[in-house]
Amino acid sequence: MLDDEFKDLVIRRLDEISSKIERIEKRPKRPPLRISLRNWLMTPPMWKFQQHAPRPLDLAAFGPPMPLPSEAPRIAIVTPSYNHAHYLDATIDSVLAQDYPQLTYRVQDGGSIDGTRELLEKRGDRIAWRSQPDRGQANAINLGFEGLDADIMAYLNSDDLLLPGTLAYVANYFADHPDVDVVYGHRIFIDLNGMEVGRAVLPPYHDKVLQYADYIPQETMFWRKRVWDAVGPIDESFDYAMDWDFILRAQEANFKFVRLPRFLACFRVHDAQKTAANRDVGLMEMERLRKRALGFEPTYLDINRFIAPYLALQFGYHWAYRLGLLWH
Repeated sequence: MLDDEFKDLVIRRLDEISSKIERIEKRPKRPPLRISLRNWLMTPPMWKFQQHAPRPLDLAAFGPPMPLPSEAPRIAIVTPSYNHAHYLDATIDSVLAQDYPQLTYRVQDGGSIDGTRELLEKRGDRIAWRSQPDRGQANAINLGFEGLDADIMAYLNSDDLLLPGTLAYVANYFADHPDVDVVYGHRIFIDLNGMEVGRAVLPPYHDKVLQYADYIPQETMFWRKRVWDAVGPIDESFDYAMDWDFILRAQEANFKFVRLPRFLACFRVHDAQKTAANRDVGLMEMERLRKRALGFEPTYLDINRFIAPYLALQFGYHWAYRLGLLWH
């Protein structure tokens, strides 16, 4: 937990850094320095998607999956999809390559017209899938989970990827920690071609910060079915922040969250990505969630000052990992 004394110290340091940057910005004829310095110091690595030039994603570095527990939990994963045939093959491959024996995987397509249906038909009986009109992503996720029975649940968007060994790792953690309800982990950023462009190494879970900002990478999150039974399904009134809404409802119901010390999935960054569009809708939904969680509408200054210590901690985790001082 971050106490008030540490929070105040971090805020003072950030204020000092900001003042130094402002002084540098006033110096004439040095725009490249001030732009790069501001970006480097003030953009948290967890939200900075393009951290370096594209390079091949080294999947071999993750090694073989862990041995499964004696009673491997049943895992159900749903992929909502609409006109994402260009990325969907890689998403499906990343799930099937887990070679997890107790897996139910369903692609819930919204009636795509870009060749998605033909792609799914070629998969034969290796996956379950349905292609029918829906009312958006949240509705597709709910439709996908209909009729599925499992111990652990997750959804993976049609442009994201699971990393090798993720399901075995998650299954072992849940088997060894029956008191834990929701887990998530670190993420890797990839571009439209599947090349790595950055990584986000996260500090441990912090409940209060989560009321101000959603820092949990959705593609890395898994939860027990008892969570879904208690607070599900996905709220279809949300178009952008449905995952944060689900997370907050689970937190409000006192389910236990844990951040796992491992990279679990890849988040793909591309121009057609939903996260990069509909910003106004997203901002309104986030304001709605903050007001519900906090009981008031915080200003942007309130938000920034409250989450500053967590972001500073994440900055430290990021560079500790980059310097080889922290492994996952």
